Amino acid sequence: MATLLHIDSSVFPAEASASRVVTEAFRKHWQEEHPEGTVIYRDLAAQPVPHITADTHLAGFTDPDTHTPEQAAAFAERVKLIEELEQADAVLIGAPMYNYTIPSTLKAWLDNVILMGRTAGETQSAKGTPVTVVASRGGSYAPGTPREGFEYVQNYLNAALGTGLGLDVDFIVPELTMATVNPAMAELVPLYEASRDRALEDAATKARELAKRIAAA
Repeated sequence: MATLLHIDSSVFPAEASASRVVTEAFRKHWQEEHPEGTVIYRDLAAQPVPHITADTHLAGFTDPDTHTPEQAAAFAERVKLIEELEQADAVLIGAPMYNYTIPSTLKAWLDNVILMGRTAGETQSAKGTPVTVVASRGGSYAPGTPREGFEYVQNYLNAALGTGLGLDVDFIVPELTMATVNPAMAELVPLYEASRDRALEDAATKARELAKRIAAA
C-alpha cells in the first residue's frame, strides 16, 4: 500500500493556518484513494526535529564504527528522518512563508535529510518521489508583483528538494492570506478568497491524480 509522508511546519494550528487547511484537504483526498495506505505525519511546530550539530554533521561523513556515543545518538535521529523520506511514495509539505523564506523548523528537517552519499549527490536515494509543497504566504510574490524579488520559498525548495534530493516538486500557492486580518489589505479579500478556493481545488485534484498514478505504477 502507498505511503504518504505529510509534514506541517506552520506555527498556527488547524483553521488558523492557511497551509494546514490545504495540506489537510490534500491528505483527506489522498486517503480516500488509499484507505488502506500509510500516512507518516510530522508536525514540526509541535515536535521540532533537532538542528544539525557538529556531531550530527561529522557522523554523516565518517565510518559508523568510529562514531562517538554523541555522534551515534545524533546520527540515529537523522537516519530515522531519512528512512521516512525513502519509504514514502509521495511527500506533502506545508511551507508557509515567514520573513520571506521557510520556517526554521522545516529548514532543520531539510538539513537532516539532505545527506551527501545517500539522499544527495550521485545516489539520491529518494530520487523521483513526488512532493507537493503548499507554499502559503500573507502577501503576493508572484511574477510581476512589487515583491517578486523577495520570493525565497519556491526558489529555495526547488533547489533543495528538486536539485538536492532529486524529488519531483509541485507547488500549491495560497496567497494574500493576511487580507482578512490586515485593514490595509481589505480590498484584496476577494483575491485572497479566490486564491484559497483555487488552492483547495488544486489540493483535491492533485491528491487524487497522484494517488491514482502511484496505484497504477
